[in-house]
Amino acid sequence: MSVGALGYDGVMARKSAPPPPTRRHLWGWLVGGLALVLAFPPLATFILARGRTQSLEEVEEHDVAIVFGAGVYASGRPSQYLRARLDVARDLYRAGKVKVVVVSGSNPEDHYNEPEAMRRYLVDQGLPDQAIVSDFAGSDTYATCVRARQIFGLQRAILVSQTYHLPRAIATCRATGLDAVGVGDETMRAGQLWFKYQLREVPGLYKMAWDVVSHRQPVLGPADDSVERALNG
Repeated sequence: MSVGALGYDGVMARKSAPPPPTRRHLWGWLVGGLALVLAFPPLATFILARGRTQSLEEVEEHDVAIVFGAGVYASGRPSQYLRARLDVARDLYRAGKVKVVVVSGSNPEDHYNEPEAMRRYLVDQGLPDQAIVSDFAGSDTYATCVRARQIFGLQRAILVSQTYHLPRAIATCRATGLDAVGVGDETMRAGQLWFKYQLREVPGLYKMAWDVVSHRQPVLGPADDSVERALNG
């Protein structure tokens, strides 16, 4: 027996049990865990979307661009923000960067139809009707991404939206299996709503994380070969 194992009176020293965690330790673990949870969606978005927002000039050619819906007036005309997105898609098509444009939005009622309004606008801008494919169940960013992959069979695409929305859109699509880059609109930046919409992206990141982790099922339905037919037509 070594001397170091003895106490000062020659009696075997007993190993004391580790002290129980204190309330301070428990709070520290709770705060640390909460910080990790809060940091995950922004960090994941940054990693998945880094370097993937590009200009019209630098983006590589893709078969398909996807335009996310953004509201339609009662008259059936696209809102200003939506028109700005559609103008980007128009320019991509004119520049030969894409062959087909998928217009994805919601269509909850007979008098509100985002994809149809988007289609009419693009046709008025000179795009051939057969080069436009409508996705009538793109109720949100996650639904559009999932449906692009599972319903329309897309493997890669250029996403079109305002630039503040593109990181979340790109991250969502990549997390659900669609290889995506983005070309964004900046013309609306001078408007009063830009900052408000930027702030809305913060809760949007956490919704995206929940949707992806929980594998939320949007409205799906049967496979649709409209994009393939438009490319081969």
